Amino acid sequence: MARRDFQGRTVVITGGAGGIGRALARTFGGAGAKIALIDLPSSPLSAALEELESAGVEALALPCDITDAERVEASMASVRDGFGSIDVLINNAGIGLRSAFADTRPEVFRRVMEVNLFGALHCTQACLADLVAKRGLIIAVSSIAGLAPLYGRSGYAASKHAMHGLFESLGAEVADKGVGMLMVCPSFVESGLEASTVGGDGTRISRPRTKVGRLGDADEVAVEVLKAAQAGRRRLVLTPVGKTSALLSRVAPGLYERLMIRSLRSELDER
Repeated sequence: MARRDFQGRTVVITGGAGGIGRALARTFGGAGAKIALIDLPSSPLSAALEELESAGVEALALPCDITDAERVEASMASVRDGFGSIDVLINNAGIGLRSAFADTRPEVFRRVMEVNLFGALHCTQACLADLVAKRGLIIAVSSIAGLAPLYGRSGYAASKHAMHGLFESLGAEVADKGVGMLMVCPSFVESGLEASTVGGDGTRISRPRTKVGRLGDADEVAVEVLKAAQAGRRRLVLTPVGKTSALLSRVAPGLYERLMIRSLRSELDER
């Protein structure tokens, strides 16, 4: 399989003003891509755009709530107006949820699904015709929570498992049209996601999360994503903790569960 070349390609990145989003923008921009950043109006989009432009990357920034399908359609139209095509979509935007299932309101589960699953769905539907025409690439940033259970994260894990079902099935549908699909599964990464992590009542969590192993670095994650995209890989599991968790949960689920609970239980006990 020929390696993908991103020189001159248009890469749309949702959650583009966050830690991993900005790292992906720097990395793909450094590989010659034109970058379209999509993020909430309240996010530091202007700073992210200025950073790219100061590095000589051709870029634009579009404030958009991806749970609004009409705004997503308008944003993708703006990308086409600015760059002429959409070659790569990176579904990176998301919110976190840390709360026991019994303590989580139904509307909070729905909110997490609206952002993590339906937001990515809206963005993909809005530019799928472009990606088919350009034999492009979809990158879905999931999580180790999409492959293995995590204590106190039932709502977040549900949204990420749903992403795998959606995008891996879509990948099968568009493979014969030349569209690639890459699922990215980070573990614990210094990504800025904590700033948008909520508890069971929907308000932002102030207590720090438990850190299992060394926190991954957003720029290191972005470099690995670029390499995987260039090589045409279909799944990328990141960090030693993530790789161990994915393997152990599959081959020794009981042992994995005991170790995982021991590592993460204190997050909820500290309430």
